[in-house]
Amino acid sequence: MSTSKTYSQLPRTMGPYVHAVRHHDTLYVSGLTAANTEAQSASLEEQTAEILRQLEVILAHEQRGKLDLIKLTIYLRDINTLPLIRTLLLTFFSGHFPACTMVEVSGLVHPDLLIEVEGIIALA
Repeated sequence: MSTSKTYSQLPRTMGPYVHAVRHHDTLYVSGLTAANTEAQSASLEEQTAEILRQLEVILAHEQRGKLDLIKLTIYLRDINTLPLIRTLLLTFFSGHFPACTMVEVSGLVHPDLLIEVEGIIALA
């Protein structure tokens, strides 16, 4: 059984989807971006910080911690910009790293967006 989830503390979604779907003891988080936030047209670093804040909101709402993040997929408009966000990611994870895939994409849902992150969180 699956349950759709939206979080009032997150920006509204830009399409016909929800922030996440719970299936049994796993939460599948839709791609998070800086869309509809003050960081939308900001730097890659500011967009990344906003996305990590959104992940923290979801984890807190679900009463989970960063150790429960199983997998992330990070979509970057320019893979060469990865060094710009590496420190933010290292600090966020504090030594515990989930499985991760990094993908370069030609575009995201809005031309201002430079990064999108989707995740899988263990709920049990």
